[in-house]
This record gives sequence, C-alpha cells and structure tokens, in this order.
Amino acid sequence: MPGLTLIEKLATRFADGLPSGQPVRSGDFVMIRPKHIMTHDNTGAVMPKCREIFKIAGLTPRIHNPHQPVFAIDHDIQNTTPENLGKYAKIESFANENGIDFYPAGTGISHQVMVEQGYVTPGSMVVGSDSHSNLYGALCCLGTPVVRTDAASIWATGITWWQAPPVARVNLRNRLQHGVVGKDVIIALCGAFNKDEVLNHAVEFASGGGDAIASLSIDQRMSIANMSTEWGALAGVFPFDETLRNYLHARADYFAAARRPGVRRPGSLGFYTRAEVDTWWNARSEFQPDPDASYAIELDIDLATIVPHVSGPNDVKTMSALPDIESRRIKINKAWLMSCVNARLEDITAAASIVRGKKIAAGVEFYLAAASADVQQAATARGDWQALLEAGATELPPGCGTCIGLGKGTIKAGEVGISATNRNFEGRMGDKAGLVYLGSPAVVAASAIAGHICSPTAFTNTKPTTTIHPRPSTRHSARSTGSVIDGFPAKVSGRLWFLDRDNLNTDGIYAGKHTYNDSMTPEQMALVIFENYDADLRAKLQPGDVVVGGLNFGTGSSREQAATALKHAGIPCVLAASFSETYKRNAFNNGFVVFECPALVEHLRATDLPALGQVSANSPTPQPAAKTKSRLAGTIEIDYQTSTLRLIPESGHAISFPFPPLSPVAQELVVAGGAEQVTKRRLVASA
Repeated sequence: MPGLTLIEKLATRFADGLPSGQPVRSGDFVMIRPKHIMTHDNTGAVMPKCREIFKIAGLTPRIHNPHQPVFAIDHDIQNTTPENLGKYAKIESFANENGIDFYPAGTGISHQVMVEQGYVTPGSMVVGSDSHSNLYGALCCLGTPVVRTDAASIWATGITWWQAPPVARVNLRNRLQHGVVGKDVIIALCGAFNKDEVLNHAVEFASGGGDAIASLSIDQRMSIANMSTEWGALAGVFPFDETLRNYLHARADYFAAARRPGVRRPGSLGFYTRAEVDTWWNARSEFQPDPDASYAIELDIDLATIVPHVSGPNDVKTMSALPDIESRRIKINKAWLMSCVNARLEDITAAASIVRGKKIAAGVEFYLAAASADVQQAATARGDWQALLEAGATELPPGCGTCIGLGKGTIKAGEVGISATNRNFEGRMGDKAGLVYLGSPAVVAASAIAGHICSPTAFTNTKPTTTIHPRPSTRHSARSTGSVIDGFPAKVSGRLWFLDRDNLNTDGIYAGKHTYNDSMTPEQMALVIFENYDADLRAKLQPGDVVVGGLNFGTGSSREQAATALKHAGIPCVLAASFSETYKRNAFNNGFVVFECPALVEHLRATDLPALGQVSANSPTPQPAAKTKSRLAGTIEIDYQTSTLRLIPESGHAISFPFPPLSPVAQELVVAGGAEQVTKRRLVASA
C-alpha cells in the first residue's frame, strides 16, 4: 500500500474505534472524535437538537466532554432585538450550566477566535458548524466543516461520522510579487482551476520549489485556507514550518501575559505554552505526508506569476486580472473590509497605508469590521484603525454581519460593490439585483478612494502559470454493494425539474436572511426555497417532484435549511452532476436523499437546444432560446435496488442512466430519520 498523506495521518489520529495500527485512507467511513467542535449563533439551533436526542433516548441531557465544544457568537451581532438578545442569553446560560468555553458577541469572528485563543493547534482535528472551518488548516490542523446535527451528536457522544475525502496536493512555487497577497493566491486558484479539480477533496499545500510557503505569513495562509471552501475543498492544510512555530510562540506569550476575552472553564484547552510548541515542533515528522503518499490530483501554481485578480460579479470562480478590470473603470457604490478571510491586522494595515491622508470618493460607502476585538485593538495602537475612520470608513463591530447580508451596509438593487469577503453569491450580501466583486484589502481600499475598481499598484496583465498532474487513484475506496437496506424505499417516481445552473449555492436555495430565524416552521421554510435563484419555481413545485441540478450543487454555507427546506416541501430527493460534500452531509444527516448522476445532467443539457428556439427572418436556422433557470423535464423513475433511473420526457423515448449506489451509512441515516436517531441509539447502547 502507498504511504499516507498528511490528511490521512491527521484523520487516523482522531478516528474513534479503529483497530490498532489500521490507518484511515481516502474513501473510508469512520467515526471521528475531533479536538473541538465550534458553533456560533447556530448554537441556538444545536441546543434543542441535542436535547431532542436525549429525550428520544429517554436519558437526562448532558455534554459528553465540556472541553470539546466552544461557543463564539459572531453572525447577527448587530441585531439588538429582544428576540436575538434573548437567544444569545440562552446560549450563554447553556454554556455556564455545562461548563463550556464561551465568547460573547463583540469578541470577534468565531474562526479568528478559535485560532487567537489557542484552540487550533498543529496535528489536531478541529471541526466547526460553519463552512469556513477550513481556515484552521493554516495551522497544520485538519479543519473542516460539519453541520448542526453533527454538532449535536458530538456534544452528546464526542463523535460523529465522517468519510475521508480524496486528497489533492497543491505545489506553490517561488514568491509573490510585492503587493500580491494570500487573497490573490486563492482567487487565482479558484479561477485557474475552476472545473471541480478539487471539489470535495482535502487540499495539502506544499512548497514546490524555493521558499514559497515560508514566505507566506500566517495571516496569508489563513486567507488561502479559508477560501479553499469557495474552491470546493473540504479542507486546506499547510505544513508545520518555522513560520508557524514562531507564530505559535508569540501566541503562547500572549496566553501567559495578556488579559483575554471570553470565559474559559477549569481544564480549558484554549491555551498552550512555549514548551508545548517546542514539543510539537520536535515531533513534526508525525505531521508530514509520507514520501510515497499517493494523491488523487496534483496541481502547481507559480506564485511569482500571480497578479491581483478580482472575482465576479456575483460569482467567486469568474476571475478577471486587475489590469483588465481596471481598464473598464467599474464604478462602485460600496466597499467592505471585513470577514474571516480578510480582516486581520495585515489586511487593515495594508488598507490604512493606502487611505492615510485621503478621503473616500463621493457616493461610496466604505464599511470596516475587524476579525476580532484583539485585532481592532492592535490596529488602533498602530494608528491604522483611526486612519481608515478619518478617510470616511464606517465602523462595524467585530463579526460577520454584512458578509452574510445582516446588519448595516448591505447592497441595494442596482448598486455595485467591491468586498474583501469570501463570497459574492447573488443575494448573499443584500439585494440579489446588486453586483458584488471580490478583491484583496488593498484593492478594496484603493477602489473606495478612487470610486471605481482599481489597485494602488500597477501590474502587468499576466496569466498565472499552472500545471495539472492527475494521478489515478491506487487506494482503497469504501464502496456499497448496491443493496437496499430494510426500510429504505426501493423505488421513487415523480415529475423532474431541471435547475440548469452549476455551483447553485445555498444562498440561492435558502437565503441567508432566514438562516438565524429559528422560529420558522417547516411550512414557512418550504415557502422560501429558491427565492434567490428562481422565485417562480416555488409556486410550480408539487410534493413528490424531483429536482436535478448541475455541478457542485449546494456549494457555499453549511446551513442545513438548504436541505431540510426541500424535504419540508415534499421533494423526495435531489440529483446533480456533483454536490458540495457539506450539502450532502446536511441532507443525509436529516434523512434526505441526494445522489449524483452526471450523465443525466449532460443529457438534459444536450436536449435543451435549438428545438426550443425560433426561426427569424435574419437567421434561417433555429437559434437557441435563452435558457430558463428551471424547466420541467418530464417524469423520472428511480430504482435504488438496481442503481438505475429512467427519464420519461414529455415527448420522445424514455432513456435509462446508472448512478452510484448509496452507501449503507447513507441509507441507515435516511431510514433512521437522520443522525439524531442514530446518535440516540448509540446513547442507549452505552447507557
């Protein structure tokens, strides 16, 4: 057998119940016991899930290991309604009652808090009920998102299920040009490799020559690891090197000397010492891939050829080189310097150096929020925070807010904005008729001053030099036999709706503005599905209809309502060419079936052609009509026993397609009614 990748080594360290000496390999279904599970505002939704697990088990609720969860409030902190403040108070009370470390609103964005306050350490596995938990990979940690149901299961038992993903190796070569930062690197990767090369993979970043990684600061690594989510990856992990060791030593000094925010309980794991850092450093060979490790794919990018790029509008993977977009002089109405990808000290310092002594352009609103109160304090001590305010920036509290379309500064219909956030999905940051571009903090600051998208530095328009080295997989893969377990439906049939969109994100399926409204009933949730994608579709869908999407269906946020709302609408399953793994996790954890059939999608796209068009006087041949966002494609019959489906179009002949059989783990979750019921059984068995 080939050697182990870094991802496989880290997964093996935190797998639960493995026979001695048996490693975790890509494709394996395992139980994991992560060092920590982070939840933020969604803690309020996890609490009743956890209580329900114990209720149906007939047991008294308790937290399995109070040092494992960490609560950090960050998303809707500008909302000071009695309802929201009441929810926050309940979360804090729950933390106090159960001895859980707690960081209140205003401390900072949860991921920044997890790193700053010592919970993320090299060689560990830390999960979060948020899609940007990939950020932890900057510290050589297997950081990956789970979902709310997983969080409740971990609270109750310490463990949850996980399928080890395929692993991609990304070789970074040479050094960045002056003025190019980590955000530019990940935008370049998203744009250059935008054909699902790393979809649902874990990415290992490696130095492919020179001191490429050593030259990247920890802040820059956090930006890259964070937005590996938007690239489609489940994790983005950097190696343990001297740059990281020095950063950890500085944090250890902070823990030893500084006054710290939040509440840590006796025995808290939210700290480390210099001696512990040295111990990890001396054992760092345990946190390296084996020389003969095998990867699903290997990618190269030359950092020296990257120039700042801008993504959008309203699409992360549509990339324009800055010199090209500058020439178009795209006027902006709003600029945002905030979020867990780009609101750290380096980012604020870079922006301040550009705006110092200048004023924001007339008609532009510039919004500023630090990644944490500690970051804001440090920026204030340097004079950078004041420089931004004097230029005309509007200060917001340390948190997510506008990034998810909550609080002040959201975009309005007809407006254009440039943002240092990680997502610009249609409707995410406000009105879906607004246009949002993504760029680095320097680009955001320069654009706010100029009134149009631009850079403070002139760059030659060059294309990043990249290489793809696909490798056929030689490793074990856990496969299903194709049988249907007792209780799982053998067949399903219904009308088929084709949503012809790749990368249909969770904001398009279930808008972010509803995410933290925990009072919505299942019936109300069903009424708002697809409002940011195709609001007309909601009125056309009937219970029993099946939905099929394109590539990477359900990308974006880890919000489980994007799956449960479809279930509440009576949709029995969703098919797609491929799925975001986090979306699949949400679906099966809530007893909702999703599976992939790319051949069906290819067929539907091939048939959505000139026959739907018209002949005009100027064009004697039929021209394709403009694609509709959603169309009724006929009826579908799905046979899970034989792993085949049969499409029966409204006109024409029926055609059959095979699809990968559902694993027994996925079927068990559906039959049980979701992961909560599976966890209940585990609790009863151990009581």
